[in-house]
Parts: sequence; structure tokens; C-alpha cells
Amino acid sequence: MISAFVNVFKIPELRDKIFFTLFLLFIARVGANIPLPGIDPMPLQEFFDDQSRAGGGGLLGLYNMFTGGALLRGAIFALGIMPYISASIVFQLLTAAVPSLARLQQEGEVGRQKITQYTRYATLLICLVQSVLLVLTLSNPTQIFPEYDISRYGDIILVSQGWFMLTSVIFLTSGTILLMWLGEQITNRGIGNGISILITVGILADLPAAIVLTFQLFTAPVGETAQLGLGEGILMLLFLFLVIAGVVMVTQAVRKIPVQYAKRVVGRKVFGGQSSYLPLKVNYSGVMPIIFASAIMMFFTTVFQQLGGVVNANWLRDAGTFFQQGQLTYYLVFGLMIFAFSYFWVSVMFKPVQIADDLKKYGGYVPGVRPGEPTARYLDFTMTRLTLAGAAFLTLIAVLPDGVLFSTGVPYQAAQFFGGTGLLIIVGVLLDFLRQVETYLLQRHYDGFLKKGRIRGRSQGRTRQLVDTSGLQEGKTLWRWLLVMVVSGLVAWGLNAALF
Repeated sequence: MISAFVNVFKIPELRDKIFFTLFLLFIARVGANIPLPGIDPMPLQEFFDDQSRAGGGGLLGLYNMFTGGALLRGAIFALGIMPYISASIVFQLLTAAVPSLARLQQEGEVGRQKITQYTRYATLLICLVQSVLLVLTLSNPTQIFPEYDISRYGDIILVSQGWFMLTSVIFLTSGTILLMWLGEQITNRGIGNGISILITVGILADLPAAIVLTFQLFTAPVGETAQLGLGEGILMLLFLFLVIAGVVMVTQAVRKIPVQYAKRVVGRKVFGGQSSYLPLKVNYSGVMPIIFASAIMMFFTTVFQQLGGVVNANWLRDAGTFFQQGQLTYYLVFGLMIFAFSYFWVSVMFKPVQIADDLKKYGGYVPGVRPGEPTARYLDFTMTRLTLAGAAFLTLIAVLPDGVLFSTGVPYQAAQFFGGTGLLIIVGVLLDFLRQVETYLLQRHYDGFLKKGRIRGRSQGRTRQLVDTSGLQEGKTLWRWLLVMVVSGLVAWGLNAALF
């Protein structure tokens, strides 16, 4: 493993991609710490800290996690990359439902560029709407949280509301557009999927603070007793490793459907005749069902509580409490929604009829199943059973953070790493990142990270020859990137010292 990390920096192209990615991620983190003009984020942070200690972060905690803490800091990147994610999801669903978009997607690179352009326009529109709503919420937060007295924490807006509305909408919209551009640059010139890496780095940004908060539970002043003991800490670490191992296993798990290709004679050449397989993922829908279900549950809670405050109806407020974390009805409805959205996502994205037609067109068939419609029914039946297992796994992972939160008293900021949306995103993105790095290593005849990907019998002379070909120009490139990183670090330190 250590040698694989060393070999990563011996490949000039891969090394430049990694440093370029790190530099753009550094810019994203700087923007997540620069506050909007005329805002005091301390009242918002104190309110969220009190809510976290009381038993949950709610929708505010979920959105703050995706923004990498920028929301609670009142930063120019407070909207994060979520408007672009929302626009992408909408166009993915519309592509499956609207025939014109489906034809556009099938036109190849030109069609995909058109859909990407439409997605950017939709992102801009969503940013304008969300930025206005966010500014109105910050101006009068009691309308969104009527059951909490946020005014006792202090004023969030320190300037006139008109000026703050104008400048904040511009800064918030520009911040999201800049993040979208950074993500696209990472995808094109860096390593990995840029948008996913930005979200992952934002989630991991809370890890140091979560570790500190958790460590404070095991320490206590002289004469007092700590909230958690050493044995409980060891059990929590073991449980964390088991959860991560389970997420990795289910994320990687596939059902291999054997496929046999018939021989075809074209001129003097013979094609086909080989055996292959069709991988069907157990967790085909990924993290999307949890995101959809969480958003709807928080929407129901907010709407019922707001309506109850407007019409002064206590029964509406009581109905909203049934959808709050810690209630049995919350977890029952939450689990049913995850199952429903899992099957909905698979039905929209997985096309058994199209797969069966493609197999038939290229002379492939599943052994024991007739080509055409019987193959489509077989694939649909198999994916239905796999989706049941994947949805059950997603439900378990989604409720694990709440179980840790209410059973051990661990703060919400730390409990979110024991499962839920954040852990699924982190595992999926890191696995994809390692696969891409593995591809570069194997192309250059290096042993990779994965044991099954190692190339046996490779001569050491060949490896030494590849390493020794690194010339003076590669050294200059490395030092140039190191200099850029050092200067950027000094600039970031100066900004943090000046702003905070």
C-alpha cells in the first residue's frame, strides 16, 4: 500500500492531476470560510450547536453537511454545489420521461453537451431562487423556526436588508457557479469526478471537529465523571469500522448475470463466441433514496409547524412532531419512503428492455433464457430482488446515525459519520478515486492499491527503467506545484487571520 502511494508521485501526468485537484479543492475551502458582507454567523452557529446537543441537526444540519460548513459560517459558498446536483437530478429524470431529451441524449457527445448546457441554466435559476429564500430566512429566521427563540442569540444581519439582499444574492449565486466550474475543471484536468469530490471534501471538513467533540465525552475535569468510558470508546471504534466495511461491501457488491455471445462470421473473420457477464449492482440507486426521503420528511415537519403557527392550531403542530427525529412514526415513514424511492429510481434508470435488445442485437444471450422479452423479464425480476436487499441496507444505514446519537449522546456532528448520506457519499467517491488512480498505475506497470489488480511476474528492471526516465522537467513541475501550494497556504492563513 505504501509503495503504491509512492508510485503515484512517480508518474508525471498523475502527479500533476493530483496537485491540480488539491489546488482547486483548496480554493473551494477558502470560499467556504469567507463570510458574506454584513453578516454575523455566530448566532446561527450557536443555534445549531444547541440543536445538535438537543438531539439532531435536522434539515439545517443535512444541508450544512453538503456545503462543508459554509452555511453556518454565512460564507459566499453557503449554497454549495447542491443547486447543480438538484438540476442534474431533475434532468436525469426528465431524460427518462421526455422523449425529446431522450433523443438528445442518444445523439452522442453533441447531445450530452446540450443537456449539460441546459443543466447550467437550470442551476443558475435554482441559485437565484435559493439565494433569495436563504437571505429572507437569515433576515427573519423565526418564520422558519417558529418554535425557537433565535432572537436571543443575537442579530444575524448587521446591515440594511435591501443592500444585504442585493449583494448576498449576487455573491451566493456566483459562489455556486464558481464551484460548478471548479468541479468541471477537476473532472476534465484533475482526477476523479469533480462535483462528487467537492461534496466529499466538504463532508470530511467536519471530521476534525467531530473527533474533538467525541474526545471531550471521554474526558472530564478533576472530580467529575466522563460521559463515556474507555470500553464504550473501543466498542464505538469497532462499530465504526464494521459500518464502513459493510458500506464498502454493499457498494461494491454486484450480481453477475452470465452472458454468452454467439459466433459470427464477417468475411474471413470470426467474432464472438466468448463468455462474459452483466453486472447488476445491489445498491443500484446509490444514495439518492436517502436524500429524497430526508428532504420530504423535513418538508412535512416544516410545513406542519408553520401552518400550525399561522392558523394557531395545536393539532397541526402535534402532527409535525410525528415526523421529527426520535419518533417511531418518523422511522416507519422514513423507511417506507426509502424503499419507495429505491424502486422508483431503479424503474427510471434501469432499462431491462433496452439491455435485452442490445444483447440480442450483438448476438448475446443469457444461458437458459430466451433472447428478447424473456430476457427483459428475467433482468427485471433479478433487479427487483436486488433492489429489495439494497433498500433494506439503505434503511439500516440511514437510521444508524440517529441510533448512535440517542444511545450514546455523541454530538450530531460526530454521529453522522456512523452512517447516513455522508458515509455513503464518502465511500463511493473514494472508491471511484482509487479506481482511477489504479488505472494509471497499472498502465505504467506499477502495482496498484487493489490486490487483485497486481501484475505478477513484472521484471524489476522494467520498473526501474520507468522510474529512471523522470527527467529534470518533471522535477521542475513538482517544485512548481509545491511552490503554488505553499503560497496558497500562506494566502489562506492570512485570509483566515484577517477574517476570523
